[in-house]
Amino acid sequence: MSQDRYKEAGVDIDAGAELVRRIAPAARSTSRPEVLGGLGHFGALWSVPAGRFKDLVLVSATDGVGTKIKIAQATGVHDTIGIDLVAMCVNDVICTGAEPFFFLDYLATGRLEVDVAEALIGGIAEGCRQANCALVGGETAEMPGVYGAGVYDLAGFAVGGVERERVLDGSGIRRGMKLVGLDSVGLHSNGYSLARRVLLEEQGMALDAPFPGTGRTVGEELLLPTRIYVKPVLRALREFEVGAVCHVTGGGLTDNLPRVLRPGASARVDLGSWTVPPIFEVLREAGEIPQDQMLRTFNFGIGLVLAVDPDQAEELCDLVGAMGAPGQVIGEIVRGDEASEVVFA
Repeated sequence: MSQDRYKEAGVDIDAGAELVRRIAPAARSTSRPEVLGGLGHFGALWSVPAGRFKDLVLVSATDGVGTKIKIAQATGVHDTIGIDLVAMCVNDVICTGAEPFFFLDYLATGRLEVDVAEALIGGIAEGCRQANCALVGGETAEMPGVYGAGVYDLAGFAVGGVERERVLDGSGIRRGMKLVGLDSVGLHSNGYSLARRVLLEEQGMALDAPFPGTGRTVGEELLLPTRIYVKPVLRALREFEVGAVCHVTGGGLTDNLPRVLRPGASARVDLGSWTVPPIFEVLREAGEIPQDQMLRTFNFGIGLVLAVDPDQAEELCDLVGAMGAPGQVIGEIVRGDEASEVVFA
């Protein structure tokens, strides 16, 4: 029997080798001086620069992109979902005050389609370039019988670091600090199970139909990649008195802001202080979703929040806006109970 029995069982080793060959240039384009070696080793090597850090604390994060991945698969547009994957991890890392250093990905599929995988990893490389984070490796797994035709899933892993004395742990929070909210680009990568149900199932919207108030199709609107805030936030941390950074993901402002507040500090958020993108209003009206559920399911137009000295808030807004992440003052830190909370005004 001369045929390739492993390929016959659904795993194509040659396709995997071809994918590695194709993605090598994309990975190299994200490299940093600290990376030792390239793709293909059993482990990725990273050298901490001598003299740069006195007491380095490593920070790690892992995430996926949820059911947004089903929109990519339904539209056949695979070159932006990788940006989302990187964003969900590195935007978490910076909430500790850390700089993302390197990134790894995991792609699982029923049958490896090299063109699709190349587009996915090309998006991951683009996300890494936006975050100045090296793509040092990954894993591609063909699992026939686990995933159906045309189905894949992604996971990502980011590692960064920060000086111990500069870790954001809530101790820098004080009453009166202003909350600067940085605009999201649509839904980012959270709430898609509800969004798909409301828009695609209940409202029967086609992915190639115009999305109200945007000039984009439904598919294009739902695939807008998550904004990566690394560069403006790292600069803000160097130049301003920042007490906390909050990534607004699943749980929205309601559940995420308390994660970065110390006991006795709460957040007051003025809901009229920013322009809410059209998709959130469409979802609220079409799905008859109460306001409290909207604020706990979606980012509602704010992807990241920084608590900053009140005298520096407007200057911070100018800085992040000039770096491609428009922001505005959306509230302030107020006195609260031992259990921190968010009060919406």
